[in-house]
Amino acid sequence: MGVRSRISALFRGPEEFDLTSGSIGKPLFFLSMPIVVTNLFQTAYNLADTFWLGQYSTDALAAISFAFPMVFLLISLGMGISVAGSVLVAQYTGAGEEREAEYAASQTMTFAAIASVLLGVTGYFLVEEFLAVMGASQDVLPMATDYMEVISLGLLFMFGFAVFVALMRGYGDTITPMLVMFGSVVLNIVLDPFLIFGWWVFPELGIEGAAYATVFSRALALVVGLAIMFRGTHGVEIHLRDMAPDTTYLRRLVGIGLPASVEGTGRALSMNLLLFIVALFPDTVVAAYGIGTRVFSVIVLPAIAVARGVETMTGQNIGADRPDRAAQAAGLAAKLLFGILTAAGVVVFFLAAPIAAVFTTDPAVVGVAAQFLRYVALTFGFIGITRAYTGSFRGAGKTLTAAAISVLMLGVVRFPIAWVAAGDIGETGIWLSFALSNVAGAAIAYAWYRRGTWRDGDLTEPAVDVDDHGVEAVSTDD
Repeated sequence: MGVRSRISALFRGPEEFDLTSGSIGKPLFFLSMPIVVTNLFQTAYNLADTFWLGQYSTDALAAISFAFPMVFLLISLGMGISVAGSVLVAQYTGAGEEREAEYAASQTMTFAAIASVLLGVTGYFLVEEFLAVMGASQDVLPMATDYMEVISLGLLFMFGFAVFVALMRGYGDTITPMLVMFGSVVLNIVLDPFLIFGWWVFPELGIEGAAYATVFSRALALVVGLAIMFRGTHGVEIHLRDMAPDTTYLRRLVGIGLPASVEGTGRALSMNLLLFIVALFPDTVVAAYGIGTRVFSVIVLPAIAVARGVETMTGQNIGADRPDRAAQAAGLAAKLLFGILTAAGVVVFFLAAPIAAVFTTDPAVVGVAAQFLRYVALTFGFIGITRAYTGSFRGAGKTLTAAAISVLMLGVVRFPIAWVAAGDIGETGIWLSFALSNVAGAAIAYAWYRRGTWRDGDLTEPAVDVDDHGVEAVSTDD
């Protein structure tokens, strides 16, 4: 408890600020900062794998470049459940409906487990064919397949922990997931070299070892997360009595979550389709693409975190019938993120080669990756604008709008540009497609938000009638 108290003094938990009254900036800051750290820890999983596999071999690095987009695709197919759960918990919490928030969290965990098992088993049997279609070379395909088979079978743990983080965030507690994530990341980083290189008593498993390290550390994190939620001492509480699958509630989750899954899947498919184009080039370009996308995942952490904070603030303020506060939060977030990420982009632009050299000793890969980074770096600020406004759309329950913006940005702008330009100017066309789509995405999100259609987001009606003894009856109203 002493450690958590000291951490809370730095970040502040939900008991110390009100998201539905008072200033906008301070609660958004204290809500978002732990998410920044949590996402940084989560990205450390990928960076650790990229670093150690880069030392292992260039083929292993290229293999992980193919595997990561597929991991993202599998998680994205089910991510709508976590988004829906987070939105419902936030709206019910803002409305003061604690019992409904607990029921929403419990049902979300149940259907998340079912979805992850189905997706994991399906992914296991289709992984090799999928990677082959994506263009993995004969040198890379076996390693990428080995990695993804392990990840697919462990998807329950990876997705389950992501849902824990989302539910706690919807309640307003972003500190507890941060602490759990920290322990999990440290374990993963420690295990990686032992399992990849066969240090000490461990066998040399290569790329498969990185997958085992990730799954094991996520499994342990999920166990800790479930224990916290069942105890109910921090954040939202879940109950076994509320976890029997409720098909009425499933319709509610699907109604909110399906567009969010479309948004996430669209992003994942964009990554995979781009990888199909990248695979037409030598393995050095594939490896450089993997390095570049890993660096981007770190740079946009503030944007993702603040967007999640805006999502929670919007949800709770919609629940409390305070839509004007939600609009203020989105506008403030967009301005701050544009400034912060633009500054980060300037740094990346001038330090592109040293940054790329952290992940590989191959000078050819460093040169291509540095070019990729320089083309995209100065557009980072526009990613912040897009994320801020789409986060507000999701918090208001307008997940279909957020999905439409993502599809336009990635499917209508980025992929067609990459496809055409790569044929004319080589891999430079792919890098250019990232830059142009980042700017276009910000313009689309801002214009759509200015229309004001997000304001009619309503608090979802309770799925249950409750008294002091718990659930009495399930509503049949949709």
